[in-house]
Parts: sequence; structure tokens; C-alpha cells
Amino acid sequence: MTGASGFVGGHLRRAMLGSGALVFGLGTEPVAPARDLEGWVQADLTAAAAVTDAIRRVNPDFVVHLAGQASAGLSFETPERTFRVNVIGTWHILDAAREHAPDARLLIVGSGECYGPQPPGTRVPESAAFTPVSPYAFSKAAADEIAEAACRAWGLDVVRTRSFSHAGPGQSRRFALPSFAAQIARLERTGREGVLRVGNLDVIRDLIDVRDVADCYVALLRHGKRGEAYNVCGGTEVPLAWVVESLTRMARTVVQVEVDPARFRPADVPYLVGDPSRVRAETGWAPKRTLETMLDDLLEEHRRSCA
Repeated sequence: MTGASGFVGGHLRRAMLGSGALVFGLGTEPVAPARDLEGWVQADLTAAAAVTDAIRRVNPDFVVHLAGQASAGLSFETPERTFRVNVIGTWHILDAAREHAPDARLLIVGSGECYGPQPPGTRVPESAAFTPVSPYAFSKAAADEIAEAACRAWGLDVVRTRSFSHAGPGQSRRFALPSFAAQIARLERTGREGVLRVGNLDVIRDLIDVRDVADCYVALLRHGKRGEAYNVCGGTEVPLAWVVESLTRMARTVVQVEVDPARFRPADVPYLVGDPSRVRAETGWAPKRTLETMLDDLLEEHRRSCA
């Protein structure tokens, strides 16, 4: 599992271990970041020889490729690194698997951001064309195409995801929801009324709990069809303004919301909701957790960190 120490990786490790798997992690850290890993390989995804050596040493039955630069906002600041890590890194994983684990199932985790802006009221299917607007989305679109080509040309058992917005405990404060939760937790600690600074709230996303995403990835490893791409999403419109209203309602102090133009992206996607029909039909998976529960867990995490 690349990205085993990351946000989704932590939740997916637990889900995989619960299914009886032995999980080896790959990352840039010199030592294993978690005791529940069977083994750890230090490797930079942009270094072909290191990735090839890791795949050869582990000889995996499954490869889950989570690692990469995951922030659309940050990608505007570091477009070249975003492309190098997300695209070249994916190429190195696929090429190493071709050479040393040709029978392994590979789950290549992509992003619904590849689809770009969609007409309000629609749910975008996997057959839709890619119209990315950020360097991050461009990089994930390219990685998706490379993975599909590797499946066709080399016969690799590749399953791709187009994962839509997800959040929950363990996510970096660089992202919107944990940033909001952290700000509220700090305001609660002061016991005084304060201001929550937000970016563009006039967007609608398809948002689910990261723990449901982890369950979906396990289901795709078991039941996903070779060569297919799957939207990992709930299929429900979630206005970001509703998320902020919900968090402020859960707050233990009075919170005023202030829009900060510095938090806006150079380009954004006003509306993006996915069609989950394929993943539900072929794996039986569907989100189980409510957004209210996820937001409450997120707030509690940041309350503990402020204690």
C-alpha cells in the first residue's frame, strides 16, 4: 500500500487488516509509521529503481496505490511536483508490477475532480469525458489514462477509482473541513465568540465519510472488474455552505462565518456529484455513515488536539 501512512491509508489499513490481509507499506518515511504494518519499504515514488525494488521484495498479491499530492489547492502552487508525483509515480508502480508482480490486482486511486464542472442537477457517470481545471485534476486524469493503457497493453489486473470528496478523522488541516473543525475547536477553547474563516461556499460536492471510502476500496479489491473505473461517491448533493452551517451549529460557542478571498482557489468546480450506480451494482457497497456523524467525529478530534 503506497500512502499507507496518509489520511486514507490509516483507515484502509484497518479495513484491510479486518479482512485478514497482511499489509506492507511504502512511503518516504525511514521507519514504519504504524505497528499494524507487516513490513515497511522506504521509497520515493519518483525514483523508479526504489519502487521496482519494493515491489520485487514484497511480491504482493494486491497493490493499492494511494500515495500522491492530494490537494487541488496546493497543486496551483506546485504544479510540476504534483504532476511528477501523481503521474510519474503511478507509472513507476505499474511498470514495477508488470515486471515483478504481473498477477497482482492493482487498485489505482484517482479523483472525481478529473471530470471537472458538471451541469447542476446531474450525476456524472464513469463514461463522461475529463475536463479538469486544476493541475491536480490534470495529473489524476493522466494517471487514470496510463493505468487504463497498462491494463490493455500489458494485461495487468487494474481497477481504477474516481473518488469524490471525502473527509473524517486524520485529515490534514490543509483541506477545508478539518480546517473549519480546527478553527471551531480553538474558538471553543477560548470560550468567547469568534470568527470562522472560510473560502468559497458556493460549491456543491458529493461528500462521504473516509471510513466508507476505505470499505469501498476493500470491496473493489474483491469484486471490481478488471480494467474498469468506478466512481466512489454517494450520489448526493452536499452544499459546502450546509457543511459550515452544520459545524457552527455543533459548536459549543457562538461562531460567526467570514468569507476570506485568500482561501479561494484560482479555479474551482461549482458543481460535482457522481453517479455511484456501477460500484453499487458490482460490489454491493454503499455508504453507511451519516455526514453528521463524520462532522461530529471531526470536531471531537480537533477538540482533543486543542485540550
